[in-house]
Amino acid sequence: MKNKAKSYWKENIRYVLILMFIWFIVSFGAGIIFKDILNEFKLGGFKLGFWFAQQGAMYVFVILIFVYVHLMNKLDKKYGYDE
Repeated sequence: MKNKAKSYWKENIRYVLILMFIWFIVSFGAGIIFKDILNEFKLGGFKLGFWFAQQGAMYVFVILIFVYVHLMNKLDKKYGYDE
């Protein structure tokens, strides 16, 4: 039972780290680091780097919340914690 819980939390932390890395790349990377490259493209009349810095990172964060919920539901079923 203890090994099962340890494996569950190990996978949970792995999911969290992957999703946080994606959010970091989108928010910090697209909004700051890759801003000049992305500003060559436009989305809705705005430069893409500006759009990611102002709105895109928030949209991606909300999407990542739903992805996390989906992953955790699958993980709960996998380890029998879905009761």
